[in-house]
Amino acid sequence: TVFNDRHFSCENCDGCVSGGFDAATSQIVLCQNNIRQQSHMNRVVTHELIHAFDHCRAHVDWFKNVKHLACSEIRAANLSGDCTLMNEIARFKFGLKGHHQTCVRDRAIRSILAVRKVSKETAEKAVDEVFDACFNDLEPFGRIPHNKADAKRAYRDFQNRDRYNANL
Repeated sequence: TVFNDRHFSCENCDGCVSGGFDAATSQIVLCQNNIRQQSHMNRVVTHELIHAFDHCRAHVDWFKNVKHLACSEIRAANLSGDCTLMNEIARFKFGLKGHHQTCVRDRAIRSILAVRKVSKETAEKAVDEVFDACFNDLEPFGRIPHNKADAKRAYRDFQNRDRYNANL
């Protein structure tokens, strides 16, 4: 069960970090001084909730296994809306073929470097080693929610998952 006052914290943060997941307290931190739009906050919350989901589901070793961190960052970048076309245009990054995967890879590396003192080469290697498996892991959504309609369909599928499985 998630309790807003227990599992979410709004704080002032250093640099340009927008949020984080604290595995020790199972708390999502939102950087109130760096989030200025509702759409940005929605992405940050979704991104951090994916880390929380991974923490509960996969028993991620956040501090000792950079591949675990890389996988969760890949999933969060892929599923949170970080790499939508509009966000990439706002960042002045353009591309068509394979651009979503490139964005996910770049954002995952950037996130690893922001939270761990590892070399760029170490972060890139970890992302490359787990990329395919983690990029294709779409839980808990079952799809990449590219827009609100996709997100609503994913939620409806989630609500009906037991009904479908009962017929198997």
